[in-house]
Amino acid sequence: MIIINQTITVETDPGINIYNITPQIKEILTASSIKNGQVIVFIRHTTTALAINEYEVRLLEDIKIHLQKLAPPNDKYLHNDLHLRDVPPDEPENAHSHLMAMMLNNSEIIPIVNGELALGTYQSILFFELDGSRSRSILVQITGSEK
Repeated sequence: MIIINQTITVETDPGINIYNITPQIKEILTASSIKNGQVIVFIRHTTTALAINEYEVRLLEDIKIHLQKLAPPNDKYLHNDLHLRDVPPDEPENAHSHLMAMMLNNSEIIPIVNGELALGTYQSILFFELDGSRSRSILVQITGSEK
């Protein structure tokens, strides 16, 4: 079995933004010799998320609106009482971003079949920035065989 670890870096914009990282993952897979196995995509940030869904502009706006309804940025959150915690001077009030991230995923597993991601016709691997703007890293681990 072969194991490949790569990191994708995404420079994000402020607020909620959704990025299609499928092309970068396909590029890593294409450069490998793996024909059958799986791709694990994992993020190491608590105010980001992953999902597999359609990358369509109007749907992306619907998703952003829905997330903001579930965790409104202007609500009162205990996490945002920064004066009651020991935090760096640039610490943002971002409890809503943490809550949104909990409703999504921090990892996804995609099968590899005959050297291709086994995604459906309209499926893309989506990376969610829920706080931004920052430099974010996404771990991509590809495991499998050359057969």
